[in-house]
Formats: sequence, structure tokens, C-alpha cells
Amino acid sequence: MAKHSVRSEHVTWFDGDVNHSKRAVLNRHKGGVIWFTGLSASGKSTIAHKVEHTLHDMKCVTYVLDGDNVRHGLCGDLGFDESDRKENIRRIGEVVKLFVDAGLIVITAFISPYRKDRQWVKEMVGSDHFMEIFVDCPVSLCAERDWKGIYDKAMKGQIKNFTGISAPYEPPECPDLTIRSEKVDVETAADQVIQLVKTHNWLFL
Repeated sequence: MAKHSVRSEHVTWFDGDVNHSKRAVLNRHKGGVIWFTGLSASGKSTIAHKVEHTLHDMKCVTYVLDGDNVRHGLCGDLGFDESDRKENIRRIGEVVKLFVDAGLIVITAFISPYRKDRQWVKEMVGSDHFMEIFVDCPVSLCAERDWKGIYDKAMKGQIKNFTGISAPYEPPECPDLTIRSEKVDVETAADQVIQLVKTHNWLFL
């Protein structure tokens, strides 16, 4: 995994005796991140939790990082302009890196609207440990599904910098998998992701 420069002085990365490979043998699977990206209400969180449930039943060590949950704590001080969105993904990326090194299969559900930020996370954890899943859903259907009413507020101008309405979303150019959530149900979508995990040989089951 890539190491990045830091502003803190007199700090050195310490590698312990128990490394990623040893944790993988113990867990019977590699550590990695399944990164779901897409518009709000596209179905990312629902599919992510279904994937986790399936992997958990397969005795995998997993954890879901959800966009709203992270903004209750780790990123609770950030807004939604471009610089704050970048910082949001930077913090999440650093957490993901640690979780992957710990041997977990981390499943994330973040809009993560900018390609460069998603690519940064991929490069940091390593392409062998990163799967990008694009949950593709028309914005009109996302708005219909939105039980929180945030699309309506965004369309009325009550919420600024809202992705898909007043802020851009850059879809992946070459995702590992595209899920068109208006056409497939949650079970089918989760099965597609599990098959991808198996194809990438993450599991030693």
C-alpha cells in the first residue's frame, strides 16, 4: 500500500510483525475495499449492506462505511462544497487503508462524486485491493425514491451543492461493475458483487 508524505515532523511508519498476508491467512480472505459510488438514493447503502450480510454468512470479516454515518463523527465538521467533499474522501480513504491492512473487507457507500478522489483511494490501497462499483440510477428515479425529501429541498434551492442537482457527479469511466439499480433488485445486485469478489480471488473459502 502506498505511503504519503505528511506534515508532521519526526514520525516514522512502523511495520509490525503481523502483516496483511498473515491476517489474510487467519481470516481466510484478503483485505480489500468494495467502493460503491453513485447518486444519493441510487441504492448504494442498501446493496452494500446486503453484500456485507452475504459475506458475513460466509464467515468473512467485514465492515460497512456509510456516507451519512461517517458525517455524524469523523467528518461531522465538513460541509458539501468541493474542498470539503475532497477532504471527506481523504479521511475515509485513510480509514479504509487501515481497515484493509487489518484484513477486513471494507464496503463503502459514498456518493464520492469526483473521479480523481476515487482514483486516489484506489492508488493508496492498491488496485488489487480495490473494486469500484457504480450504482447507476437516473436522477429522476433517485428523487422518487428519496424518503428523506432532500432532492425536493435541493430542487427548491434550500440545499446547496447537492450532487446531481446543483453540483456535478463524475461517473466512473471503467468501473469493475455497473449496477443499474432501476433494472435489478437488491438480491441480484449483491450476487453480482459477490461473484466479482470471487473472480478477483479475494476469498480462500
